[in-house]
Amino acid sequence: MLEKSRIVIENISPVINCGDYPVKRVVDEVVNVQADIFGDGHDIIQASVFYKHSAKRNWKESRMCPAENDVWKGAFSVESQGNFEFYLQGWEDHGLNWRHGIIKKIEDSQKVTSELLEGAEIFKEILPKSTKSDSVLIKKAIAAFQDENSYEEAVSICLDKELEDILLNYPHKAVPFETKKYPVYVDRKKARFSTWYEFFPRSASKEEGKHGTFKDCEAILPRVAEMGFDTLYFPPVHPIGEVNRKGKNNATNAEDNDVGSPWGIGSKNGGHKDLHPELGSLKDFKSLVKKAKELDIEVAMDFALQAAPDHPYVKKHPKWFKWRPDGTIQYAENPPKKYQDILPIHFESDEWKKMWKEFLDIVLYWIEEIGIQVFRVDNPHTKPFYFWGWLIAEVKKKHPDILFLAEAFSRPKIMEQLGKQGFTQSYTYFTWRTNKHELTEYVNQLTNTELSEYFRPNFWPNTPDINPYHLQGANESMFMIRYFLAATLSSNTGIYGPVYEFMISEAMPGKEEYRDSEKYQISNWDWKAENKLMRVISKINTARKNNSSLQQTNNIQFCEIHDDGLMAYYKYDQEKENQTLMVVSLDPYYAKQGSVRFPRHEIGLDHGQSVTVEDQITGNSYHWDQEWCYIELHPGMPFHLFKIIKN
Repeated sequence: MLEKSRIVIENISPVINCGDYPVKRVVDEVVNVQADIFGDGHDIIQASVFYKHSAKRNWKESRMCPAENDVWKGAFSVESQGNFEFYLQGWEDHGLNWRHGIIKKIEDSQKVTSELLEGAEIFKEILPKSTKSDSVLIKKAIAAFQDENSYEEAVSICLDKELEDILLNYPHKAVPFETKKYPVYVDRKKARFSTWYEFFPRSASKEEGKHGTFKDCEAILPRVAEMGFDTLYFPPVHPIGEVNRKGKNNATNAEDNDVGSPWGIGSKNGGHKDLHPELGSLKDFKSLVKKAKELDIEVAMDFALQAAPDHPYVKKHPKWFKWRPDGTIQYAENPPKKYQDILPIHFESDEWKKMWKEFLDIVLYWIEEIGIQVFRVDNPHTKPFYFWGWLIAEVKKKHPDILFLAEAFSRPKIMEQLGKQGFTQSYTYFTWRTNKHELTEYVNQLTNTELSEYFRPNFWPNTPDINPYHLQGANESMFMIRYFLAATLSSNTGIYGPVYEFMISEAMPGKEEYRDSEKYQISNWDWKAENKLMRVISKINTARKNNSSLQQTNNIQFCEIHDDGLMAYYKYDQEKENQTLMVVSLDPYYAKQGSVRFPRHEIGLDHGQSVTVEDQITGNSYHWDQEWCYIELHPGMPFHLFKIIKN
């Protein structure tokens, strides 16, 4: 491409796949922009970042500043939801070049009469754009520069710092170069900070063996709120297939009273737009969602694109499924696992357009009928990526508040692609990261690489599908440690309960699966029971709500502590008005002692200045004035969550 400009702009960040996908932010966050910007020769150059919301007509400009090695940095704030875009502009600045050159000549005692006349022409162009206050000096400069008898005054004006400020504020852009436009998508703040609690509504009944209802779930809402959770996620609440229904512990043959897996969706009672009749009516579900909202809890629905063999889709849309040559239908497999009760959708069907529209209608139905604003999407990595990009974009056109959590424990690039396609949050490998090296390396990867611009992690210690080996037979301390790590390393976190807080961990031999899995049976829980772990979880969640530094993931720095059994990390909010320090023992059985290197420089402490650290869990306070501070932790309370207060 032929380009008259003398400016080069390259290595722009944050840009995802050359601008094919948007950078992600939430309302009021800052987009920090960086690029290599330079021109030929020795002329002074300048640069700006221009940005706007897609619904606005006018661009806003934010000037960039040079760092080192031709790197320029800038920033802008996104103050509303939706699509933003930005581009960079660089130019050789004639005004600044003029001033830079004339000052050098003045300092060399050269006569600059001709240069003053050039300056007068530059300021004549600036005058019509200037404010009333700036115009005073500009008019004075023009008059002096053109008057041979005012030479000394003209030279004095050239040296005035205020004149440089005017040239910066009214740049003379000689043949500016502009990059293409790059997208940014801005979500509501819950995209960055959420605390999830999952339970099976059919296990909500007080009576053993009785199927729970939405009304039963309403009685559990205060418990969820008291523990500090703001998102209540239900596994699928739709009718469950009867053909090939699974029995207890994934048995191939179900007994007459077996309830089946909620993920085997669809029966004679309906499909994805219907509710399981034993859970209750649409009116009951609306009531549950409304009462949850009154407690600042959003109900999240499971969106699972699969069908039971007796789902209405199978008869109505047979081409949406894959049939074998012998006339049998292909059920889902993930060898060696077999899911005879589930039929995968055949996305290569010739009827894919009609299919896509129907799946979009499912999401829109629950949004518009019930007011659902959060969806946990089951196995999105087994469906086409571009389908998700289309569906999420279509939903957000009408309903920008909607959030999507990707349940994709898959290969890294697949999980990353789902983030690029628009998923708001994603499950992660945290569940299997247990030692200090693994945790530190993984969190640094999520927060210090390009991933931080589009992939929002959600840390879960357990799920109905995953009973990790380190929790099998674990003591109370281990359960406390894992929740603390999940809730303070990541600003999005969740647990599958009440299995987690009741420390249920019996597993299928040799597998990371729960024995007597609630996926295939109704469980009876004492929903009024309380224990120490619940109280600790509540305190951690309260600290998360009270400290904005814990409401983001990316502003984190690991601190030195010379013991592989101890971890320490420091977090801060955007303005550094709230700062926290977490110290946690990874040993659930023995006491640990060590010294943590307190991040005095990052906090902005003067030499010898002390701070108060308030433990948000125990309420204890300590005064620290040294770089290295002693820590001792015990299994009974294996962590500190310190709020840092400058004295």
